[in-house]
Amino acid sequence: MERFGTLSFGHYGPLGGGRQLTARDSMHHAIDLAQGMDELGANGIFFRVHHFARQQASPMPLLAAIAARTERIEVGTGVIDMRYENPLHLAEEAAAVDLISDGRLALGVSRGSPETVVRGYEAFGYTGSTDPRGADIARDHFATFLRAIDGEGLADGDPTSPFGGVAGRAHIEPLSEGLRSRVWWGAGNRDSAEWAGRTGVNLMSSTLLTEADGTPFDQLQAQQIDAYRAAWREAGHIGTPRVSVSRSVFPILTAEDHMFFGGAQGGDQIGVIDGMRSTFGKTYAGEPDVLVEQLLADAAVQSADTLMLTIPSQLGVEFNLRLVENFATHVAPALGWRSTRQTAAA
Repeated sequence: MERFGTLSFGHYGPLGGGRQLTARDSMHHAIDLAQGMDELGANGIFFRVHHFARQQASPMPLLAAIAARTERIEVGTGVIDMRYENPLHLAEEAAAVDLISDGRLALGVSRGSPETVVRGYEAFGYTGSTDPRGADIARDHFATFLRAIDGEGLADGDPTSPFGGVAGRAHIEPLSEGLRSRVWWGAGNRDSAEWAGRTGVNLMSSTLLTEADGTPFDQLQAQQIDAYRAAWREAGHIGTPRVSVSRSVFPILTAEDHMFFGGAQGGDQIGVIDGMRSTFGKTYAGEPDVLVEQLLADAAVQSADTLMLTIPSQLGVEFNLRLVENFATHVAPALGWRSTRQTAAA
């Protein structure tokens, strides 16, 4: 593990006791948390994207705001649901955020996870899928998105236009050099991971896999990562791809930590998601030395270069920043992590 960051679900709404977390609160908290994490030297801040729900649904304005207020931290998504996206519009927005951040965008996309509505992407205008989960729409949109950010001409130019005519085929604007190397595909099984490797994009692997044969989750995930890297090599891609995994990790240092997370430690679980039998990773909660030992034994954490910590964003900036600082101070260095301040100095 070389890097770590946070993955926020961005929930807002009633908190109980008459308290309310608004959408505005959620976004301003995210910006403030990102600034604090940037000062600590954490490597990334990522946001889950869901539609028709009280979560982040349109992350690009938020990422742009964070990029403008920070210096070193990666800003990203984990993941954008490509079933809902106009690929050319997303390509323009992604390039703009990448330019604003000076190449700090880490754009995670995928087919997306189950939503709160039925085939919600059809309400966005994307119909005609022959797949009950819309995977064909997501793959088609992603292929067009990659062509766009690579600068391929996608529209016939009009050389007679009074607004600066273009001869031949025109590409989107702006373009951001190297953006493709900062694109990630979120994979929930081995087949999709291998597809990502053949396609030549980075891999985001979550806290669940749509496989369940009794193998421990971390080993299943490590096998998925191995299959991805093998597919990358076999496809002839150059360079070393990035791989991230996400985990729920809560260092317990205070009585308050124990109150919130003292009973959170648990084992892997088997369940059904999106109609598929799946393996869910466990939560890590304990004193720092115990967490170090457990994470060093986690095969997927050791195989990946980036660890995303899922955080309880509803508990506020101060609480989550303390969680991040505790992990950065007492756990991460023993796993091989170096802060962005250290890497910048080097």
